[in-house]
Amino acid sequence: MTAIRPERLGMERAGPEKIGPEAFAPNRKPEKLNDVDQAAAAAFEGEIREFVRRDVTFLRRQRNEADQASEPISDNLHALIRRVSGASMEEIDRVILELQGVRDMLRSEGERVGREIAGYASLSHAAMTAMKVIGDSLMQWKNAPSNSDPRAAE
Repeated sequence: MTAIRPERLGMERAGPEKIGPEAFAPNRKPEKLNDVDQAAAAAFEGEIREFVRRDVTFLRRQRNEADQASEPISDNLHALIRRVSGASMEEIDRVILELQGVRDMLRSEGERVGREIAGYASLSHAAMTAMKVIGDSLMQWKNAPSNSDPRAAE
């Protein structure tokens, strides 16, 4: 890298480096203020003080008005919250009603399935009883002595 020397830029240093606003201010010696300048400075300072007082008074008045006006603002805020939450509450109520409908449907379907299972159990029991009767009848025919010979009947 190349270093830039202040001499090349025309910035020759003749004395100690100034820091702050003095570095940019022209070289002037402080002058004594005459009576007219002092009076002007005092008047200017008085105007600044008056401006600050008016500004502070205005800000205090605004703050007091804001405190008094906070009730209507809070009422508006409450109305807005009620309106926004009202829509949410209506949606929640609608979901609750739907869930209650689903609960009732599930309850009725559960009862229907229970009745069908009871009917199936009853039918199954009847079928088992019928199969037992048929099985017992077949056992009796198989074990019964042959009194009559089918050839003898011929």
